[in-house]
Amino acid sequence: MKIGVTCYPSVGGSGIIATELAIEMSKLGHEIHFIASSVPFRLIGNYSNIYVHTVEINDYNVFKFRPYDITLASKIAEVIDLHDLDVIHMHYAIPHAVAGILGNQMSKRNVGIITTLHGTDITVLGHDRSLEPAIRFGIENSDVTTAVSNSLKQQTIDMIKPNKDIETIYNFVDETRFNRNNLEEVKSHMKQSLGIDQDSKVIMHSSNFRKIKNIKTIVEAFYIIQKSVKSDLVLAGDGPEIGPVRDLIYELGIEDKVHLVGQQTDVTSFYKMSDLFMLLSIKESFGLALLEAMNCGSVPIGSNAGGIKEVIKHGETGYIVDVYDKEAAAEHAVELLTNETLYKDMQETMIKDVRARFGEKEIVSQYEDIYKSVIKEN
Repeated sequence: MKIGVTCYPSVGGSGIIATELAIEMSKLGHEIHFIASSVPFRLIGNYSNIYVHTVEINDYNVFKFRPYDITLASKIAEVIDLHDLDVIHMHYAIPHAVAGILGNQMSKRNVGIITTLHGTDITVLGHDRSLEPAIRFGIENSDVTTAVSNSLKQQTIDMIKPNKDIETIYNFVDETRFNRNNLEEVKSHMKQSLGIDQDSKVIMHSSNFRKIKNIKTIVEAFYIIQKSVKSDLVLAGDGPEIGPVRDLIYELGIEDKVHLVGQQTDVTSFYKMSDLFMLLSIKESFGLALLEAMNCGSVPIGSNAGGIKEVIKHGETGYIVDVYDKEAAAEHAVELLTNETLYKDMQETMIKDVRARFGEKEIVSQYEDIYKSVIKEN
């Protein structure tokens, strides 16, 4: 198959899954054509059957804003025709699904269109009445629409009310990258490089530092934890909340125990170093970082927002708390960090569950089957 893929190339769950899925499809012998504003950040290395077609957007005085969506649609049409694509996979309803539909209509071929909803296109943009018809159009005019969690699927049905079935296909974890190989060696090296004592427990968070990630509550929970357990907090990522988070860290007087390591192209070693991973988002359609950390052995404490509840089985593979409940998050963390038997039992159950429900082979196969069925119908 010749598969076109459009996604946001920057750091984020949707771009990661789009890229990892494309790489796995290329390993199965399919030809992949990315159509995006730049090379996806997770596309590391050279692949003989993966191509990137960048969208060049010019400035025109007549336009108040640069016409990304129209230019993208034109590029999609061009790539469909030049490379005889069979199907295009659009990650995000707007602008990507709408641009894909327009690009397909502009092309000389009729290709299948798959749209995957990742979260922000529904949970944030879906509240904008001016965008609701465009989101609905993108969903209804795709051959198949998928969502990354049942929670997101239900939110889409409730908010957008599309006349279209939506399939749930969970995100998956790249087991070749996120695993427990050389765990103790990596853990020791990373602690040494960050100036963390070898006997200190490590709590980890990784995100794009938007307000919706609720990082302040994580810092406040850690403030409670470090009073009774020797521990350090590692925060990976960058974004608009970095300033307020840093201010809170200094206000609480824990700057010597909190490590702001910035945006990382590869967070695997950080996950392996950590004992716990916290994701206390206000909204979260899935939580891919959570899944990646879990497969590296880091036991999660997550909020009861969106798809997080579908990733963590409360009391079995981690703990779920209310979004702003720093006391409950701290209590569960202390319990795990001071009870080795509980920690190891939960960790073992967690790793088995992640591989059983979110293994790449099974989920990639689901997408491949969808591609084939859509091509057959078209």
